[in-house]
Amino acid sequence: MHSGVAENGAPDIAGPVAAWFGAHGRELPWREPGFPAWGTLVSEIMLQQTPVARVIPRLAQWLERWPTPAALAASPPGEAVRAWERLGYPRRALNLHAAAVAITERHGGEVPSDVDALLALPGVGDYTARAVAAFAFGKRHPVVDTNVRRVIARAVDGQGQAGPPSTRRDLAAMEALLPADEAESKVVNAAVMELGAIVCVARTPLCDSCPLADRCAWRLAGYPPYEGRVAPKQKSWEGSDRQVRGLLLAELRAADVPVTAAELERVWPDDAQRERALRSLLHDGLAVAAEGGYLLP
Repeated sequence: MHSGVAENGAPDIAGPVAAWFGAHGRELPWREPGFPAWGTLVSEIMLQQTPVARVIPRLAQWLERWPTPAALAASPPGEAVRAWERLGYPRRALNLHAAAVAITERHGGEVPSDVDALLALPGVGDYTARAVAAFAFGKRHPVVDTNVRRVIARAVDGQGQAGPPSTRRDLAAMEALLPADEAESKVVNAAVMELGAIVCVARTPLCDSCPLADRCAWRLAGYPPYEGRVAPKQKSWEGSDRQVRGLLLAELRAADVPVTAAELERVWPDDAQRERALRSLLHDGLAVAAEGGYLLP
C-alpha cells in the first residue's frame, strides 16, 4: 500500500488529486489552452463571490465586448457596472475597470505575470494575484481559496472545517503540497481547488468518491466534530441594506438618463434605509449625483 507521504514529509495529496483531476475536472472556459491572461484575471474577479454557472455566460459576454484591458479602460466605469448586471458585489466591476486602466497605463496593456505587480493593481488581493500568476502564466505559487482551505483542514489536519483564515499559514500549508515542477504545481493548484468545490464540499462531502479517501486524516480519525472557531453567519439578504443597494443600482443600471429621487423612492419605501443605501453607493463610486438625479459613474 502507498504510504501516503511525499518525499518532503507532507501527505502525498498532489499525486492522487492531480490524477483524479485529469479524469474528473470540469471543462471550464478559463482552463482551455490559450485562454488569455486578461480572461483569467476577469474570471477570477468574477468568481470571487459568484457561482461558476452564473459567471460563465457573463464572462463570455464581457470578453467579447472588452477582449483586452485597453478596450475596457477606454469605456466609462459606469459601463462596467452596467455590464456586471446581477453578478453581485458590483464594486468588483469598478475595481476591474480601474485594474484595466492601470494595466494599460503601467504595463502596455499586458497583464503582468509578477505577483507583486498584480497585487499593485486595484482590487487585486493575495488570492487573485497568485491565481493569475499560477493559472495564466504557470508560475509556481500556492493558490488558496475556501475550497483549498477545507481540503487541507480535512486531509492534512484532521479537522472537519478550516479555522479562521490566515494568509501566511494557509499559503505555507499549500506550498508544502506543491510539486517543485511549475507545470505540475499549476495542475495541483487547480486540482485541490476542484476537489473542494465538487467532492470535499462543506456540508455533505462525497468521501466515497474522493481520491484521498485512504489517507484523509479526518476520515481516518473517524470524522471528529470540529471544535475550533467558526466564522459568524452573514445576515439575511431579505430586507438588508445590501438588498436595497442592489435594487437602487438595478434602477440606475436600467436608465440612460438621471434617475430622480422620486423614482428611487418607489424602489424602496423606508426613507432612512434607502438614503443610507444611496449614500453608500455614492461613497463607493457606484453612483454619482447628476442634474435631476443620479447616474452610474
